[in-house]
Amino acid sequence: MPPYPAHRPPYRRPFTGRIVVALLAVLPATGCAAPPPDPPPVPLAPPTPAVSAPPATSPGMPPVTPTLPVLPTRPSTPPPPTPTAATVATACAGRPSANSVIGLLRSDVLPGDVSVRAVEGPLCADGWHYTVLAVSGHEELQAVSRGEPGALRLVTAGTDVCSIEVKATAPSAIRTLACDAGTGLPPGA
Repeated sequence: MPPYPAHRPPYRRPFTGRIVVALLAVLPATGCAAPPPDPPPVPLAPPTPAVSAPPATSPGMPPVTPTLPVLPTRPSTPPPPTPTAATVATACAGRPSANSVIGLLRSDVLPGDVSVRAVEGPLCADGWHYTVLAVSGHEELQAVSRGEPGALRLVTAGTDVCSIEVKATAPSAIRTLACDAGTGLPPGA
């Protein structure tokens, strides 16, 4: 046998073993850092009250109805004018006269060569006027006007005068004459 044993290469640890040893050496140093700060608190919405059924009541007591608060709203457009409460149309007593209404129609609607006469009206309610006219060679003509005799304005004229403006803003008596009666006047007008 040879005087010296066979030469063996030195023992080397496997590569993965070296990584494990390096991590174990570094790991205790990483645990010394301060913990991360807590995230800021998230604000919570106030709790909404629960709506429950009203409690049972004894006979003779009215039931209790829960009410919810009404939230204010901002109108985006102004509301339309409210129709007035005049429920009866009466003779206008010359304010305006039938001739004033006919003159208004001649300037806007009728040719100058036709014969026109008022059959009914003008009837008035809250500054509005309704008139039925006979026009030679044509059907009866209805007219809705408004304003004072010196500043009379034609709202609509024709065989059907139930326009959007009449429906939305005319007094109920004029609306009834223009929209519900068709041609002619209802009984009692």
